[in-house]
Parts: sequence; structure tokens; C-alpha cells
Amino acid sequence: MNIGVTPDERKKNTVSHHDQPKPIRCSKKMRLTHINNAVSEIMSSNKTFAVETETIRGINYPVFKNAPQNLCEMLKRSFSSHDDGKAEYLVYQNERWSYDAFCADIKKVAWHLQKEFSVKKGTPVAIAMRNYPEFIILVMAISALGAKVVFLNAWWTTKELKYALEDSSAKLVFADGPRTNSIEPLVKDLNLQIIAVRDAEAFWPTRFSDFLKSTTVAKWPEANIKLEDDFSIMYSSGTTGHPKGIILTHRGAINAVYTWLMQPAIAQIIDPPENLQNSSSVKPSVLVVTPLFHVTATHPMFLLSLAAGAKICLMHKWDAEVAVRIIRDEKVTRFLGVPTQSAELMAAAHSMAEPLDTLDFLGSGGAKRPATQVAELHKAFPSTQLATGWGMTETNAVGIGLIGDEYLDHPGAAGRLQPPLQEIKFLSENGQEVSPGEIGEITVKSVCNMRGYLNQPDATKDVLTDGWLKTGDLGMIDADGIITIVDRKKNIVIRGGENIACLDVEGALHRHPSVLEACVFSLPDDRLGEIVGAGVQIQKENTVTTKELQDFLLQHIAHFKIPQHIWLQIEPLPRGATDKIDRRGLQQRCLSDLQAQSETNDGREY
Repeated sequence: MNIGVTPDERKKNTVSHHDQPKPIRCSKKMRLTHINNAVSEIMSSNKTFAVETETIRGINYPVFKNAPQNLCEMLKRSFSSHDDGKAEYLVYQNERWSYDAFCADIKKVAWHLQKEFSVKKGTPVAIAMRNYPEFIILVMAISALGAKVVFLNAWWTTKELKYALEDSSAKLVFADGPRTNSIEPLVKDLNLQIIAVRDAEAFWPTRFSDFLKSTTVAKWPEANIKLEDDFSIMYSSGTTGHPKGIILTHRGAINAVYTWLMQPAIAQIIDPPENLQNSSSVKPSVLVVTPLFHVTATHPMFLLSLAAGAKICLMHKWDAEVAVRIIRDEKVTRFLGVPTQSAELMAAAHSMAEPLDTLDFLGSGGAKRPATQVAELHKAFPSTQLATGWGMTETNAVGIGLIGDEYLDHPGAAGRLQPPLQEIKFLSENGQEVSPGEIGEITVKSVCNMRGYLNQPDATKDVLTDGWLKTGDLGMIDADGIITIVDRKKNIVIRGGENIACLDVEGALHRHPSVLEACVFSLPDDRLGEIVGAGVQIQKENTVTTKELQDFLLQHIAHFKIPQHIWLQIEPLPRGATDKIDRRGLQQRCLSDLQAQSETNDGREY
């Protein structure tokens, strides 16, 4: 998953600085050296970003020495950044919360979870809904008890939801209307307790709104939450077909937030305020347009907003014109979405004649922007810092990023390593580190890495060794520290920021009685970055159509996983020298076929 790096959201830091280092003016050629010098200066002069080495699960890691002990403590510490609780914090349509009101609701919900549902430290509690305010209130209420937040993909089918609920052992589920409908068939077999949210409250007896009406709670719950305790389980598509439950700790999430919080301080030294394009003093605010069950939304958007003193705005669903109005009316300074959303935002702003001049950061997440789009965005928003990056759920979204002029100069790159906690190396097929300029598998080490995959020790061992995480992505680094991702080892399609395991789709195709074998692959798409394609061998006597296959797949996998283009044939799929299906060759053949055709196949877009 790609993530945007933290912008220079405010031209003064969101935390106090002691003995601020002097600005360093540097050439592009010497930028890496100056970044390293700036990081050292900040760590030594500002106690907020002081770093020490700590042994965790037998491995030494650099960590932020003075970071909060858990996410609830980070929430409490953030009061001063939010005008001692008085500042407006959360906006959703016509509903508004101050930071005080937001925290008051968290306390009420935590109290009910503890007293009425016996939620305690370690209890898994699931959330399945669109981006409602209740979502982030629940994340913090569950965390305040030391319980585990189980993030469920709101687009999953009942079957997919069943797998995750069984895997996580979650019995308590907060769900909105559509998700309640999907989960209801599972209630009896899995012994679930559903708590209705928003549009589900009209037809479900246990309601979230009752949590806020029935009591006034002044105190935070008492819970002995340690840094190494589990914060959440987030599911990510894996190459085996089943999603993997990624276990993230309080320490990992907090150190990720402080990593991003540190980036503006670094930027102020490397690019002094007078050199920055946008000197706006507008209060930092963020518009969340990606689903909150994704790490891209929860970590560098929501959790960072707490520590950064930023207002957070939510949308009911993505609509570019609505997004333009929210950015204008709420004076939003930060936007991070998939490339499709950046392009649609730009088009809507143009058609509505809105300059969106409060935006100082426009980040790309989920996929790489086309170089032409980068240039167009810069032309449309010349005073806005464009950014891109790379990260994973497994890393708490910490990773690689580029911003500003460097991004304009390297629109095809993923970026630089985000200091100061991460290490990176590039490994050959035999596990040896390769030299700069050579392609290798990206491997990262940091305290922000996941604790492991839930209930999958073998899969954990496959990717985690001595703190080093094998990402499954292939890339290279140049002499100045710029990293480019060239390919994926994993068979994953990234459609509009959603990771889709090819084997998952292939498994669903194989359920159809007419299908003998199937091979799924990515296809380029101007709007979504990638879409799903498939080559399918069918039985000679069958006359199944692509539409019939697509309709069949809807019964087994989420709609966004459905191949938009399916090539049917009665001959066996092409093979390579090892008799494995030649996925890349089939992909190229299908691409050539698409290019040669004046009209699309009879598949439909979802």
C-alpha cells in the first residue's frame, strides 16, 4: 500500500521545540547528508523526538524515548494541541464535536463496553461500517480499555466476514445497516452480539446511540495498557487467498505517529519557511476519503490528527464535488487519497472554479500516480505540496515518501525512507543484500513493524526474521537515497488502493463448474491504477459467458475483486518452462488483445 508522507502541515511545529537547530540550505545532490544531519540535530535538541535503543521480543530497536505509553495516553496528551479540548475536532455533515466532546463520547462508550459487555484488556471487538464518526470514537474507546480493535472490510461478503470474525474470535460487532445485513446470518452460528450504528438502529434492538444517552462519565477507564500490548487486528489480502490478520501494537502505532510528526520539523530545517511554497497559517485539518478500515486512513490521517492538533472531516462516501465543498468550507489543509481521487478532485475544483487555496498537502496513497497526473496537479494547485509514498499495513503505514520539488523531479519514485526509526535493505533471491542501483526485495526493520500474523506462525516466519520484514515488493535505491519500486513478488492487484489477492479470485473462479483453470492478473487503468483481469479455460461443451461468470463471482467474493476483463478459451492456459501458468505472458497477451480491439469485452465495471 502506498501512503503519503506527512506534510509541513503548519509552518510552525505542532510540538514545542527547544534550541531549534539553524536551517540548512542544501543542494539536491547533498540532500541525503543534510537530512541525516537535521535528524541528528532534532533528536538531540528536542526531547519529544529523543531516540533510545530498546530490546523488544529479543531484538534491539530505536524507539522514541518519550512517546506516550499507549494510544489513550496519546489522546490525553493531545489536549494542549487542541486548545485544551475547546478546539473543533470532528466534522461530519452537519454534526460537530469539540475535542472535549469527542473525548466525552469515548469515555461513555468505554464505560458501556466495560460494564455491560465485559470488554476488558485483550478482548477483540469488531467494527464494520462506513466512515461514520462512531468509527473513530469506537477505535479510541476500545483502545482505552486495552481491548483489540478488529477492523473489518466494509466491502466484504458474508463469507469473507465470517472468516475474519472466526479468525479474530470477535463476538461483539458494531455495524451499520448494510454490514448488519451481511453479518446477521452469522449471529447464531458464531454467537455474535451486534450493536447497531446509524441506519441499522431502526431495526436492531441494541443501539450505539443509547450508549451516549444513558450515562455521563467523567473519568477515563482504568486499564494497565503497556506499549507492547495489541492495539488492533487489520486484515490485508494475502497471496494465499485468505486475508491475513495483521497484529499491530500500541508501540508500533504510536512510534509511527511520532515518525510523521517529526517530518515537518525536518522539513523546516532542510527547506526553511521562506522557501516553502505555502506559508498559510490556517489551522491544520484533514479530509478523510479512504475507508477507515485501511491503515492509510487510521494512522497517517486519524491517529496523526490527534497528536498534530488537526481537525478531521469525514465524508459519507466519495464524491469529488462534495469533497471540494468540504475543503473550501472547512478550510482543509491536507488531502490523502488514491490517484483516482486526486484526479477527480482536480477536475471538480476546475469545473466549480474553486482554487482550494487552503490545501498545503495533496498526497497519493494506494497506488503510484501517473507522471502526467503529477504535472497536471502541480499546474492546478501550484501552492500545494504534492506527495507520494509507500508503506504497508504490516509497518503501521510507516515507509517511504517524497514531497514537493523532489517529487516533481522524481514522479516515478516511491521516495525516501522516513527517519529516524526505520532501516532498509534490498535482498536478492538468495537472501544476499544487493548494491545501490540493483533490484532486490525491499526489506524493512523498525519497531513499527507488526507483531505478526494472527493464527499464522508459519506465514509470520516467512516474512519476519530478526525484526526484518520482507515486503514482497521489488525495488532499488540510488546513491542519494531515492527508492523506486519496480515490481511485486506477490500476486496482488492494487485496484484503487484496494489490495486484491490473485489466488482469492482464482479460487472463486474455480468454483464454477465450467471452469477448468484460471489465472488472474493486473491490467493498467487510467482511473483506478489497476483493475483485475483473468484468463479462464472452460470446458468445451459449455457456453458460459463472461457476464455469467461475473454474476457467479458476486456470490463468493466482494464486488471490487470481480475481473473487469475475462478472456475465455477452451485450450489450456499458456505455461512456462516449469509447467506453471505463464501469468506474465498471459497478461501481456491480454493487454495486446485489448489494445487491438476497438471496443471492450462484454465484461462490466464494478
